[in-house]
Amino acid sequence: MNQHLASDTVIIGAGVVGLTIALRVASRGRSVILIDPEEPGSGASYGNAGTIADYAVLPVGTPSVLKSLPSLLFDRNSPLAIRHAALPTLAPWLLRFTRQSLPGAAKRNAQAIATLLATSNADWKALAAEVGGQKIMAQRGCLYAYETKAAFRAAAADMEFRRSLGVTVELISPEELARMEPGLPPVAGGGAFFPKAVFLDDPGRMVGLIAAAAKKAGVRIVKARVEKLERRVDGVIVSGAGLQAHGRRVVIAAGAHSRALAAQAGDRIPLDTERGYHAEWDMAEPRLTRPTCPTTRGFYLCPMRGRLRVAGTVELGGLTAPPSQHRIDRLVSGARAIFP
Repeated sequence: MNQHLASDTVIIGAGVVGLTIALRVASRGRSVILIDPEEPGSGASYGNAGTIADYAVLPVGTPSVLKSLPSLLFDRNSPLAIRHAALPTLAPWLLRFTRQSLPGAAKRNAQAIATLLATSNADWKALAAEVGGQKIMAQRGCLYAYETKAAFRAAAADMEFRRSLGVTVELISPEELARMEPGLPPVAGGGAFFPKAVFLDDPGRMVGLIAAAAKKAGVRIVKARVEKLERRVDGVIVSGAGLQAHGRRVVIAAGAHSRALAAQAGDRIPLDTERGYHAEWDMAEPRLTRPTCPTTRGFYLCPMRGRLRVAGTVELGGLTAPPSQHRIDRLVSGARAIFP
């Protein structure tokens, strides 16, 4: 049975971006339909490290990554992995990635990211207060841990560059790191502490509160998959199996699924899929008090409510590939190397 719907605004994608846009638009008195094939906030908006990472101003593509790109293509255990089967379709994106990893482009991209992130902590605090999620936010900062003295020394230039972009960071000794996180095994190098970083100890619950606030503001959430966009003089028709909706305006906020829809709207966006993974262990006390990244391993140890989540790594491989058991196993073995 087809649903024939209409509103001022149709939003495709019920992740954290789509939900917050829906809440804002509805709060201004507009009618909003939010469409997603899954439950609100059940994808990347749930399965993440929970960090409001205003300090993460460096793009994935940097000269150092470019230098090691050949080895990344062949090292299955690298924090940045590329599925070989996806290389033919990834090739145009990888060429762009290569150009954007050159020194001048990487610096410009870092400056742009820093501008985008500059108000993120304040914005999240305001949003949490609006939806009743203040208790989900922890303001204890975030840590990078360096296992060797050489890695710690090498981080100095990186941190100085971040400071030039407005990031507050303190380089700390192994002893200071141990005092801050006594549950963490000792490291020889030291740490970088980002004191202003904010952390959500339950991202899924926070997104659920945003969804509830959006519904209360009048947003209608429809479970369906949008497959087609069609421009009309009076707006846009979005359609899919059992769905047809008309909006005066349409927002595409479907994350990694947005490229094909944007192409139908006339926008050629060089977007591809960066897949992350996480594993969790239930525990009353999650051994850490703030998110901590063992930098050589490429993941975060995240003390969430009633559990420890290990989240991270980057996999480039398209939208349709099944989950990689190898990537999950690497997260588990990496976590057990730190907490046997």
